[in-house]
Amino acid sequence: MSTPVYLDYNATVPVRPEAADAMTAALGEVGNASSVHRFGRATRRRVEAAREAIAALAGARPSQVVFTSGGTEANNMALLGTGRPRILVSAGEHDSVLRAMPQAERIPLQRDGRIDLTALATMLADDPRPALVSVMLANNETGVIQPVAEVATLARQFGARVHCDAVQAAGKLPVDIARFGVDLMTLSAHKLGGPQGVGALIVADEAPLQAIVHGGGQERGFRAGTENVPAIAGFGAAAQAAMAGIDGMKRLGEWRDRLEAQVRRVAPMVTIHGADAPRLANTSCIGLPGVTAETQVMALDLAGVAVSSGSACSSGKVHPSHVLAAMGVARDEAGSAIRVSLGWRTAEGDIERFLDAWSRVARRHQGAAEASPAA
Repeated sequence: MSTPVYLDYNATVPVRPEAADAMTAALGEVGNASSVHRFGRATRRRVEAAREAIAALAGARPSQVVFTSGGTEANNMALLGTGRPRILVSAGEHDSVLRAMPQAERIPLQRDGRIDLTALATMLADDPRPALVSVMLANNETGVIQPVAEVATLARQFGARVHCDAVQAAGKLPVDIARFGVDLMTLSAHKLGGPQGVGALIVADEAPLQAIVHGGGQERGFRAGTENVPAIAGFGAAAQAAMAGIDGMKRLGEWRDRLEAQVRRVAPMVTIHGADAPRLANTSCIGLPGVTAETQVMALDLAGVAVSSGSACSSGKVHPSHVLAAMGVARDEAGSAIRVSLGWRTAEGDIERFLDAWSRVARRHQGAAEASPAA
């Protein structure tokens, strides 16, 4: 039986060997990073070495890195901890932003998936209250890259602060909190090839932020709780490896483009959602009209190829994609979208395996449609 092919890197990335080695080494030691004896100091050195690696990835200083249990907690901390009376979020944000602040005002997306800057300017001008604007750097479903620096420039004109969820983008394109001009930025280890269950919020020096988890005062008082040292060590190692391998995104982009060209040849009616905007090189959101995403994902899984639905998934259930809906995509069309995402362990042969399996699904559908009485 052929080795299964994993093409769902935007969901989670296989743990890099460097991260696994760092975690194993940390697990072999004992000590609380807050203890002052030699065991505690040794553990603290691991935490601070990882902090330096995360800071380098984010274009930040180590003192600006606050470790969390993951991207979800970091996003919640950013939205709930700034104390701003107005929260504006793009309509395509991750659920950890949308559900952290359900009453937040939604900034519309354009049809290509990018934020509507004109609408944002109007929203900021219409209400003078201090605001926080939250816009992700790259979308997890479509790969569309948002003009975050332009958002920050606009927001500053109205005295607004800016949070950027950079979880999907980090390690795939250069990330720099200072260059973007944002106040808060979210990262997550398992999207880089580190362990699940650890992330970070990068906090600019002047950004107002209050803790939402209280206790022993770790992480400069921003996030209480004993640090998860093995996970943090793995996070740091993954960040270094991801930065070293970022040039490999060019190759993945070439493979992604070839994949999209081939699916269009097989089924000219397909839609590549977000293709008219700048995108992450590793991501393709493919809509095959008339074939549900669930059907495609299951057929591909049976063929040994793992992809995901283009819709947001929770506990294995497929829901309508709020991202595609915000782009003006009809519900039925959005329901036919799958996401293919490549990464550091992807091989060229994996693309061929996907194309072979997906083409069989598309041709079966075409054959069934032609044989139906309505055809």
